Amino acid sequence: MTEYLHRDSTLRDELLTIEEVAELLRMPVASLRYWRVLGTGPRGFIIGRRLRYWRQDVLDWLDEQRESTGRGVA
Repeated sequence: MTEYLHRDSTLRDELLTIEEVAELLRMPVASLRYWRVLGTGPRGFIIGRRLRYWRQDVLDWLDEQRESTGRGVA
């Protein structure tokens, strides 16, 4: 299995806000909220009243999206 640059252990434990995830994915925050309702987006969780994401979970989800679309699909 190919190791990707984001497998760096120093990045795994970083907590991200929804705004930071949106910036990382270059998607609107509204899309992330919609995906959360549908249960299709990256795995997030609530701490107190705040939604947070583990950086590694977001990157793993992004890898899954790439793999599920296959090669050559726009």
